[in-house]
Amino acid sequence: MTVTIFLYRHGMTAGNREKRYIGSTDEPLCPEGMEALARRHFEKADLWVASPLLRCRQTADAAAGEGGYLTDEGLREIDFGEYEGKTWRELSGRPDYQAFIDSGGTLPFPGGEAPEDFRARCRAAFAGWCERALEEKIPRVGMVVHDGTIKSILSGYALPQRAYFDWITPHLGGWRLTLEERPWREEKKIRRWDELT
Repeated sequence: MTVTIFLYRHGMTAGNREKRYIGSTDEPLCPEGMEALARRHFEKADLWVASPLLRCRQTADAAAGEGGYLTDEGLREIDFGEYEGKTWRELSGRPDYQAFIDSGGTLPFPGGEAPEDFRARCRAAFAGWCERALEEKIPRVGMVVHDGTIKSILSGYALPQRAYFDWITPHLGGWRLTLEERPWREEKKIRRWDELT
């Protein structure tokens, strides 16, 4: 059994355009994001799944069409806590922010989520959908999620291994993953993947 999984990043929001930390903030796509979404072609899938945040649901509406989609809390973006809605310029000079930068992005966000916990949450949610697709023999699964969610999934499961921050996905960009049952069952790895254009 082989399953093709399409991982898409949602369209652009105003906070994204301004390079703000937008994690748990539930903002809509900006006009520029909506225009780009109207031009985007999405691959066909038998099952669509999305983060419940509005920017992903708006994107999933276009991707899934009349077939609809399911949502999964486990695929939400990280909660940036006190950094939500702020830019790096607004945070510069804060000792806690400098400590976060110096840690390589490993420290928990003040009042928010620990990156390690976030990545584990996203990977567990993704693995659950992989298992469902294999068990129910669903050949093509589409997911509309966040940049951090995609980074978490690919850095955890894709081979050859890449570091979390090495996976770059533009807004409305994505990845095609080929989930082969044997490698997945034996080592929880995905050996075949390519970027969607």
